[in-house]
Parts: sequence; C-alpha cells; structure tokens
Amino acid sequence: MKTAHKILGCLLLILLSSEAYSQDPNFYIFLCFGQSNMEGNAKFEAKDTTVDKRFQVLEAVDCPSLGRTKGNWYPAVPPLARCNTGLTPADYFGRTLVEKLPANIRVGVINVAVGGCKIELFDKDNYRAYLTDAPGWLLNTVKAYDGNPYARLVELAKLAQQKGVIKGILLHQGESNTNDSKWPEKVKVVYDNLISDLNLKSGSVPLLAGEVVNADQGGICASMNKIIATLPETIPGSSIISSSGCEDTTDNLHFSAEGYRELGRRYGIKMLSLLGYQDH
Repeated sequence: MKTAHKILGCLLLILLSSEAYSQDPNFYIFLCFGQSNMEGNAKFEAKDTTVDKRFQVLEAVDCPSLGRTKGNWYPAVPPLARCNTGLTPADYFGRTLVEKLPANIRVGVINVAVGGCKIELFDKDNYRAYLTDAPGWLLNTVKAYDGNPYARLVELAKLAQQKGVIKGILLHQGESNTNDSKWPEKVKVVYDNLISDLNLKSGSVPLLAGEVVNADQGGICASMNKIIATLPETIPGSSIISSSGCEDTTDNLHFSAEGYRELGRRYGIKMLSLLGYQDH
C-alpha cells in the first residue's frame, strides 16, 4: 500500500510539474478590448502581413476563410479581431514589443471588440440590459461572441494563462460614451471584474487606454478625451495613450492605417516602460 501511495505521489508531482512547465513566464499576454477602433477599421496593407513569429494572436472566433479556429494561437497577421476586421492598435503594439524585448520573450494578444458599443457591453452584470435596446447590426456582431463579449474575453484569457502570463490590458473605447462623465467608473467595473475573474493581482496588471481621434484631426468625439484623461484618478496606475497627430479618415471617427500604426507604437512604448524596458 505504501508503495502504491509513493507511486501515486510521484505521478501527481509529475503532473503538477508538467502543468507548471507549460506556462512560460516569457510568454507575455495582453488583453485588448473596446469598440471599432480596437477592432480596426482601416484596411491593412501588404507591409502589415509580415510579422515576427514571436508575436501571436489567440483567435477569438472561428475563421474558416483564414484557416483559424477559436482558441488556437496563430502568427499575429491581421486581422486580429474577427475574420473581416482591419488593422488595429494591437498590431503595432505587439510588433513594437517584440522588436524591443529580449529575443527569448514572446508576445500574445487577445482582441475582443465590438464596433459601436458602449463600455456597458463589457459589464458582466448589466450587459443584457444594455443589449435590450441595441440595434440589429450591433447584435449581429455580439453573436460572434455567443452573445457575451466579456465572457469570451475571460474564456480566452484563462486559456492563455495556461501558456503564458497576463502582463497588461489595452482599451480603446469611448466614442459611443462621448461626454459620459461616469465612463471612468464604468471602465473600473470592467477592469476590477477582469482582475477578479482571472485571479490577477490588483495594480500589477496595467491598463492602457487610448484617446479617440484627436481634435487636431477634427475628431468628432474628441471632447471625450477630456474624460478619458481622468481615468488614472479612478484606476490608479492606468495610463492614457495620446492620439495627437495620429492620422484619421474622412469620417473623423476612425484612424487611418498609418494612424493605427502610430497609435499602436505608442501603446507599445508605454508598455515597454511599464515592463522596465527602454525604447531604444
């Protein structure tokens, strides 16, 4: 009996060691969520389709046309959100990181975003009420995430935690909440839920929030940037990524491809500094 117990104990240790070994501390995971500018509204170009193999995306939906299946890792070639979305800040965020980080570190992103949504869509306790009056086109997008984008983000994040370590959260949202003074509090609800649901340490996983199209580009929601700027007062340690000078398109709501590239680099440079690396 003692021998059997010893064998069982050894097997248990092997299994635990195997599980621990599968989580690579040098695989940095970043959660990305928001609305259309996080989805990526601009068409990506040929130069955007070549990517370092150290930069990967965890597919958030099934995309047969791309040969991708939800829940699997792939080289982070756009689109990074859904099957037919465009270039996103996450693209050049990840590229900036793998360019500057040591060669033994890999970067993975998870992008769950819904164009036109308010931040309320990611409130796990109140999203159903928000969807009650949502237009059909938004509901169609939400269906891609089985009706609950927040739950999909958490599902994928837990899957990613089996392989790597969550190092940060990227948010680009606010256009649909323009002039909503309670936006920072609503973002805090989502952030706190993510920290709790993923068993993360509060304050150790930075939140980076990007400005909407800037007034210097004629941004029609630029007034929201004053509210976005106050987020660190509600979520200590969060950072705001400036959109000043980031080129937009004729709708003055979405960034151009070059605008996404520049904004993504800015997210990346900020995250590098928070990780203790310098951009040089």
